[in-house]
Amino acid sequence: MSTAENTTDSSTGSTTTLESAPAVEGETFSRVALTPAAVALLGTLRERHGRLMFHQSGGCCDGSAPMCYPAGDFLTGPADVLLGVFALPGDPSTAELEFWMSREQFEYWRHTLLTVDVVEGRGSGFSVEAPEGRRFLIRSALLRDPAGS
Repeated sequence: MSTAENTTDSSTGSTTTLESAPAVEGETFSRVALTPAAVALLGTLRERHGRLMFHQSGGCCDGSAPMCYPAGDFLTGPADVLLGVFALPGDPSTAELEFWMSREQFEYWRHTLLTVDVVEGRGSGFSVEAPEGRRFLIRSALLRDPAGS
């Protein structure tokens, strides 16, 4: 189940993000969050493409941006890690959104909380938001110790 955390969305000034349910084996905390702008754009994209997914690779340039695909269009396997699963508002048939990362990239980013945000401008690649004139990007922060110590 997704929960809210207080942060600031740069594009809207809102202070609520949507956190993913934990998916990394043995973890009980969220590693990925969506800003309200990201949730809104995902709502538009779901109307056109149905259920969606994210994959974050370790490539250069736009290859390091989170790529959004119709669920199942990007094949994941042992070289990928499922970081979290979101329960998006709206149509329950398209509400589940998985966030994957390449295992190699996860080794570098394992100590960070990733927040998917939206900025103006067109990214490249095959991410479904490209024609919208906006693109997803990652904002990162060091994870707070989930145990609170």
